[in-house]
Amino acid sequence: MDDTLIDIGEVARQSGLAASALRFYERKGLIEAEGRNGLRRAYRPETLERLALISCARDAGFTLSEIGRFLRAGPSDERLRAHMAAKEREVSQRVDQLTRLRDSLRHAVVCTHDPLVECPEFKQAVRRVPQG
Repeated sequence: MDDTLIDIGEVARQSGLAASALRFYERKGLIEAEGRNGLRRAYRPETLERLALISCARDAGFTLSEIGRFLRAGPSDERLRAHMAAKEREVSQRVDQLTRLRDSLRHAVVCTHDPLVECPEFKQAVRRVPQG
């Protein structure tokens, strides 16, 4: 095996993904094996960066199809840019929602109101958190 390639087991370990997920992503065209070490797939080191991007995008609510289009897109893909702008707004709204929820939980940690759910400040904070 080429010294610059990483065995599928090592990629799985470093990325935190199962080898089956790597093979699935390969079938979907999201990553590409560069060679083999016997029967085992081997990947370029850059694959770890791509997997981190894929994981981040999935965590943000992107589908694998959307991620695939993003990975193949060029700068002139206006339709994809518009879709990415809409996704950015969704992600920003989710960040705002989670920030308000975090603030509510911080208050709940130090609140002495009994019961906690009847605390006026906590109730107000919860009302500010839009339903997801």
